[in-house]
Amino acid sequence: MSQANQPTPLQQGQLAQALQVMGKAFLNDPFLRYLAPDDAKRARLTPEFVGIVVKYCFLYGEVWTLGAVEGVACWLVPGKTAPSFGGMIRTGMLTMPLKFGWAGFQRFIDMVNYTEKIHKQFASEPHWYLWGLGVDPAHQGKGLGGQLMQPVLDKADGASQLCYLETQNQANLPFYQKHGFEVVSEESVPKGTLRIWAMLRKPQSKKDEQ
Repeated sequence: MSQANQPTPLQQGQLAQALQVMGKAFLNDPFLRYLAPDDAKRARLTPEFVGIVVKYCFLYGEVWTLGAVEGVACWLVPGKTAPSFGGMIRTGMLTMPLKFGWAGFQRFIDMVNYTEKIHKQFASEPHWYLWGLGVDPAHQGKGLGGQLMQPVLDKADGASQLCYLETQNQANLPFYQKHGFEVVSEESVPKGTLRIWAMLRKPQSKKDEQ
């Protein structure tokens, strides 16, 4: 990988573009379809909704990008993988779900309650939390997602720390498994149809990767 294609920390001036990229990447994600089955509403709300993850991680975690913001990886750092109340207020996380309407808000609460439970269950020790990973649809299929994750995967391996994520898209499983994540839970949200896979990545050595 040339120096020009190395992942770099997202800069303040790139934030607006990062929100647009994540909005496009998640427009038809199963989780967003679960929250907003209506296409028009989902198209309107998705950039702002997933943008909160970018903004929160930018302020309190790490956000990595590549090239001309062709993709974004949003991480929460060990010891701070549960969003703080102050951080949620600052980023609009508490009020944004209400824009999906009462039914969408209820689905969101059900999902959050469930993911918080499995997160604590399977990643109780200090770990890195991949809260969001998105690549502009125009640049998908080029290996950018793996490149975007690599700086933090390297940090985690160097410190012998776990990495954890949840995905609601079964198509993502082979990609994450290729990078060392293993499925530790596969369930549907209570009272809902959304399926969630929790994945954990143990620290790896160079020997493990060969």
